[in-house]
Amino acid sequence: MALDRVPRRVGVVGYGRLGQSLVSHLLTQGPELGLELVFVWNRDPGRMAGSVPSSLQLQNLAALGERHPDLVVEVAHPKIIQESGAQILRYASLLVGSPSALADQATEQQLLEASHRWNHTVFVARGALWGTEDITRLDAAGGLQSLRVTMATHPDGFRLEGPLAAMPSTGRRTVLYEGPVRGLCCFAPRNSNTMAAAALAAPSLGFDRVVGVLVADLSLTDMHVVDVELNGPLGPTGRRFAVHTHRENPAEPGAVTGSATVTTFWRSLLGCCQLPSRPGIHLC
Repeated sequence: MALDRVPRRVGVVGYGRLGQSLVSHLLTQGPELGLELVFVWNRDPGRMAGSVPSSLQLQNLAALGERHPDLVVEVAHPKIIQESGAQILRYASLLVGSPSALADQATEQQLLEASHRWNHTVFVARGALWGTEDITRLDAAGGLQSLRVTMATHPDGFRLEGPLAAMPSTGRRTVLYEGPVRGLCCFAPRNSNTMAAAALAAPSLGFDRVVGVLVADLSLTDMHVVDVELNGPLGPTGRRFAVHTHRENPAEPGAVTGSATVTTFWRSLLGCCQLPSRPGIHLC
């Protein structure tokens, strides 16, 4: 069944593992769902050769308005959001696959201003974050006091920058970072997106009070493990509400994105297409 009587025109920015999966879904399942793929852009256009029809290959991202998209999906790198996110919102709503970009306050403000100016939505994919709606509801009700997200995987699955890139793994399990999510995103932009999504799901804590922990674990050769721990304030009995979820996401050796996250992202895209455009930043 189509999502809408009028086809939603979708553009994809990025053609790595996530981008390839989304493009495949849009080409094979999109028409019956009322979705039309109108362009694919990748920093290295040669990567699209032989797999993306030439008519769909966009050579210049600045020209995306000529394809008249309703939704642009970013699955490339936080730099794309920082450099082009506000411009994309001039023409379409935006599904952000690299929410670590929003740890930069200037970028977040630019997206908000562009969203309101052009009446388009900034959607943020929840990715590997389990229990997003529950976190948001608890936070809105004033029942969230602390939130901690730990991601562990094999060192080959990290794409680190700055001091974290030079930090040696000592022993089987090494904590590379523990602290505010905002401080991690700039050094692990591709490995902190789940934590960034958590910061956006809990605005009362945000990037400065949600704690992110990045762990290199030599035993995790084929999976990403995400633990989410949250606590509420002390109640009248002296006890507090607490939840701890443990998520094991199968992943190919050295992969940045786990298998289940690829499926989740497709569901996020479908969810965005069912919602009306409204200004602001919203998890999807």
